[in-house]
Amino acid sequence: MKRLLSLLTLATALVAPAVSASEEIRLDTAPIDVRDLASLQAGARTFVNYCLNCHSASMMRYNRLGDIGLTEAQIKDNLMFTAEKTGELMTVALSRKDAKEWLGVAPPDLSVIARSRGADWLYTYMRGFYRDRNAASGWNNTAFPNVSMPHVLWQLQGERILKEEIVKDASGKELRDEHGLPRKQMRFETAAAGTLTPIEYDIVARDLVNYLVWMAEPNQVTRKQVGVVVMFALFLLIALTYFLYREFWKDVH
Repeated sequence: MKRLLSLLTLATALVAPAVSASEEIRLDTAPIDVRDLASLQAGARTFVNYCLNCHSASMMRYNRLGDIGLTEAQIKDNLMFTAEKTGELMTVALSRKDAKEWLGVAPPDLSVIARSRGADWLYTYMRGFYRDRNAASGWNNTAFPNVSMPHVLWQLQGERILKEEIVKDASGKELRDEHGLPRKQMRFETAAAGTLTPIEYDIVARDLVNYLVWMAEPNQVTRKQVGVVVMFALFLLIALTYFLYREFWKDVH
């Protein structure tokens, strides 16, 4: 029993810092809508051109893109660069062994990354890259500190620097936290402009996250629609059962 309590205490000590660290990250709300086919198609294009080079989606087949309004010809001509048949899985030629040897870590499969991380985290991550001279790749991320992945969309967004500044009130007085230390906030400063404006880049990030959320569960819209119908049918059956109950027992009561 003592050994079990010791293991539980150790597990709590290991998990607590991770939880508190994740709570410090302020996530942006991802304005996604998996019913928006135009957004999903744009997100699929970004995913194939920028993500599928290193990250695979081994639980998704190309022909499922027909569910977002793409024809087989459009899929073959615009989205299939490493496969011949639309029934093939979205895999990459880079093996996990070679990836770990060349990159230091194997890029994770993105099939269900949205189920694991959540849409808000992914949206914050795609908008949180900044230049960091101390990082091996030259990039860092506010949502994923010391991330190994470089900013693959930097040409679109441009280069940014993370600046730390002290928070002040309207009179110019420095605000302090509960420990009496100056309150600080982080903000991005553009070092080099990208090919897109900040709003345009946010749309690209939104579309990409929207596609990742759809890819994690392509049938989610149908599932929710069926769920509404089932709940309506259940409520209807409950009402019918109640009236049937009253009819059977009206002479007794």
